[in-house]
Amino acid sequence: MNRLRNRLIAAFLFATVVPLTATLWLTTSLLERSLTFATTEEMDRLSRSLEKTAREYYQQAREILRADALAGRSHGQSYDQPQMSRWPGAVREFWDSGEPERFMLSGSKGDHLDLFLRDQNNVRVFTRDLADIRMEELSAQYARARELVEVSNARDLRRGLNVTLLVLMSAIWLVSLISLVYLANRISKPIQALTGGLLELAAGNLGVRLEARSEDETGRAIRAFNHMSEQLQQSRERLVYLTQVASWQMLARKMAHELKNSLTPIRLTVEEIHARQTPGDRQFMEQAVQIVVHEIETLERRVRAFSEFSSEPSTHPVPLDLNGLLEERVALLKSAHPGIRYTLRLSPERPQGFADADQVKGILTNLLENAAEAAGEMGEVMGITSASDGQVRVEVHDSGPGLSEEAARSLFEPAITFKKHGMGLGLSISRKSALMNGGDIVRISGELGGAAFRVVLPRG
Repeated sequence: MNRLRNRLIAAFLFATVVPLTATLWLTTSLLERSLTFATTEEMDRLSRSLEKTAREYYQQAREILRADALAGRSHGQSYDQPQMSRWPGAVREFWDSGEPERFMLSGSKGDHLDLFLRDQNNVRVFTRDLADIRMEELSAQYARARELVEVSNARDLRRGLNVTLLVLMSAIWLVSLISLVYLANRISKPIQALTGGLLELAAGNLGVRLEARSEDETGRAIRAFNHMSEQLQQSRERLVYLTQVASWQMLARKMAHELKNSLTPIRLTVEEIHARQTPGDRQFMEQAVQIVVHEIETLERRVRAFSEFSSEPSTHPVPLDLNGLLEERVALLKSAHPGIRYTLRLSPERPQGFADADQVKGILTNLLENAAEAAGEMGEVMGITSASDGQVRVEVHDSGPGLSEEAARSLFEPAITFKKHGMGLGLSISRKSALMNGGDIVRISGELGGAAFRVVLPRG
C-alpha cells in the first residue's frame, strides 16, 4: 500500500477542499446577509409611504370629527366647571392649557380619536372610532422601521462585506498554510534524516543507524537503509579480516617453507648419527634420537597446519540439513568427551543451508571441540539451530569460564599455541571457511555462562 502517496493526496485535499468549503460557506452566509440588508431601501420607501398615509388618515379623521362636532352630528360628553374635581386627568390638563381645542388618541392602542372643545364654563369631549386602526401601534411600528433604516444607512455595507471577506479568507489561508507546513515537515523530516544518513554512509561512517517511526514507504526505506548499513559494515569487517588472513597466509607459507627446509637436514643428520653410533652409546643415543625425532614430528605437524592455513581450498556448496549435521558431529565427539552433557535445541523447520559439506563439518567439529575443552569434566555443551532473514544459523554454547576481553579481541587471529592438541589456527581456519561459503562466525552472549559462537550460512 502506497501510504506516502496517500498522505500527499490527503494533504492536497485538506489544503484545497477544506478552504474551498469554508470559503463557499462564508460567501453564502455573507451573501445572504447582504441580501437581507439590500431590502433596507424598500423598507425606507414603505415606511415613508406608511407615515404619509397615516398622517393623511389622521388629518382626515380630525376634520371629520371637528365638522361633526360643530354641526351637532356628534354628541360629546360635557364636563362642567363646578365638577372640575371629578374631571379626568386629560380633561383637566386640556383646561389648564388654555387651548381652544385639542385632538388626542385614546382607547386600545389609539383606536379612538378624541376632540376637546372649550366653552366659557365647561369642556366638551367628542370621540370618533378609527375602525380598528391603532394609531399608537402604527406609530411604534413606523418608529421601529425608521430605526432599522437609520441603522442600516449608518453602515457601509460594501466596505464591511469586503473587509469581513478579506479577513476571513486571510485567516483560512493562514490556517491552511500552517497545516501544509506542518504536514510537509512531517513528510520531509524522515527524508531529510535518510539523506543525512546516506551522506554519512558515503563519508565512510558505516555505523550510522536511523530510527524508523512509521510503517509507510519512508519507514521501510529507513529500515532498508539500516539493513544496508549493517550489511556494508559486516562486509567491510569480513573484507578486512580476509585481507589480514591473506597476509597471515603468506607469512605461514614462508614459515612452513623455511621450517621444512631446516627440518629435513636435521632429521637426516639425526638418523645418520643414530646409524653410526657405537654399542656403548646406544642407550643414550636412542633416547636422544627419540626426543629429537618427536620434536621434529611436532614441528612437522605445525608446518602442515601452516600449510593448510595458507592454502586456498575450493568450495563445493551443496544443500545441507543442519539438524542432521549437528547431530552427527555431536554423536561423533561424545565418545571423546564422556563427561560432557550435550544438549540440542533443533529447529522444527529443519533449516537447510547451502555450503561446502566438508568445510561446515570442520567448522562444527572445531567449535564443539573448543566448547568441550572449555566446559571441562561434567560440563555442558549446547547446540542450537535456527533460520531467519534468508540465513541459517548454528550456535554452540559451553558452560566454561568464558573469554577474557583480551582473548575476545584477538579471537580469530592466527596464533601459535603449545597446547597438546592445538595449533592456534582452528578458529581462524573456521572463520575463513565460513566466509568463503558466504557466511561468517561471530561471538555471542552464552546461555550457559561461558563462551558461545554463531555460525551463519546462506539458506538453501
